[in-house]
Amino acid sequence: MTVELRVLQPSEWDNWYEGLEQAFGGVRQASERRELIRELTDPTRAIAAWDGAVSVGSAGSFGFDVTVPGGSLVRMAGVSEVSVAATHRRRGVLTSMMRRQLDDLREWGEPIAILTASEPAIYGRFGYGVASWQLMCEIDTSRVRFAEPEGPDGITLRRVRPADGLAACEAIYARTVPERPGMIARVPGWDRLQIMDSAEDKAGGSDLQCVLAERDGETVGYTLFRNRPVWDNAGPKGSIQLTDLYGLDPAAYSALWRFLWGIDLTSSITSQNRPVDDPWLHLVSDVRRCDVRTWEGLYVRLVDVGTALATRTYRTGVDLVLEVEDAFCPWNEGRWRLSGDSKGAVCERTADAADLVLSVRELGGAYMGGISLSSLAAAGLVREVRPGALAQASAAFGSDVAPWVPHNF
Repeated sequence: MTVELRVLQPSEWDNWYEGLEQAFGGVRQASERRELIRELTDPTRAIAAWDGAVSVGSAGSFGFDVTVPGGSLVRMAGVSEVSVAATHRRRGVLTSMMRRQLDDLREWGEPIAILTASEPAIYGRFGYGVASWQLMCEIDTSRVRFAEPEGPDGITLRRVRPADGLAACEAIYARTVPERPGMIARVPGWDRLQIMDSAEDKAGGSDLQCVLAERDGETVGYTLFRNRPVWDNAGPKGSIQLTDLYGLDPAAYSALWRFLWGIDLTSSITSQNRPVDDPWLHLVSDVRRCDVRTWEGLYVRLVDVGTALATRTYRTGVDLVLEVEDAFCPWNEGRWRLSGDSKGAVCERTADAADLVLSVRELGGAYMGGISLSSLAAAGLVREVRPGALAQASAAFGSDVAPWVPHNF
C-alpha cells in the first residue's frame, strides 16, 4: 500500500479530523469544539496522509505572532494536529510530513516553528528543543496561608458570565502578551476556544466561571476557573480548577488569588499550566504543601537560523560565531556570526572560526531565554571552542522573565 501526502481539501476535513481523533484515543469531540476548530483550521497549512480513501496521518500549523525576548512579536508556525494512525507506524509517515511541513514553512518565510508535545520523545529528531517549562500545582488552601502585599489596593471583584466578560479578558490578555516570551497573540476565534464549556471541558466540574478585577471602573485583571465540589464523611473538600489568572499589577493579581483562596466549601486550588516564575510562589506560607511540579511546555524549531536569531534582542552584548548542526534542514548547517544587544541583532553566514558548536535543537531550546546554554553545555550538548564564549552567549540569550506558553494550540 502507498501512502500519499497532499494538502488538505476543505471537503476532506471531516475524514481527516476523524483520523486525528482516532489517533488521540478515539473519543469524538463535542460538536461545538469540533466546529470551532474547523473554522480555525487553514486547509492550506494542513498536510493529509492518505492510504486510499482512509486518512492515516495529519500535520497542520497555525500562523501566530509570538513574543520573543525583547518584547517583539514574530511570525511563527504553531505546529498542531499531528498524528499517525496506529496501523501505519514505522513506515516513515511522520518523517515525510515533518519534511514537507518544514520545507513549506521555509518557502512561506516563517523562520520559527513552535509546538506543545503530547509525547516528549517525538520531536527532538526533527530539530525541536524544549524552550520553556510550565508549573503544575495542587495547593492545600486549608493549610497554606496566602500573604497579600500590604496596603489598600482599591480592587473590586465582579462575577460575570464568561461570554459577557470575554472582551475585557482578552484586552487584559493582549496587554500581557509583550511582557513574556512565548506568549501568543490570539487571532479571532481563539478567544472563543478559551471559554469553551462542553461536558468534556467540565469533566465533573461546574460551568466555567469568570471574575473580573476592577479599579475605578477599569478592568485590571481576571480569572477563569471551575469549581469541582467534593464531599466526604468529614465534610466539603471541593477543588478550584484554575484555567486563567492575569493581573496588570500586584494588587489585582493578589486580589484574584485571595478570592480563589476563600471560596466556600473548597480546600484546594489546582492548575495544570502556570509560568515557573509565577509570583504566587512568593506569597504562600508553605510551598511544600502546594505540590509544585514542572512539565516541559514550549518546543522551538529554528526553520531559518539567521533570520530567527536576528528577530530577538539579547540581554547583554554578544558577538560570536555559532557552528550549527542541522541534518534535517541542511540549509541551516554551518557557521553563523551573531552580533547584537538589547537594541537589536544581526546574524549572517561567516567563514570565521567557531566559538560554540551546537545542534539546531539546543539553539531552539535556548531561543526563548528560559533554557541556559551553560546548562546545555554541562550536559555535553554545547561545545565551547573559544574560552569565555559560553558564558557570554549564556548571559546574552537569557530572559529576565521566564518564557511561557499559556495554552495549547
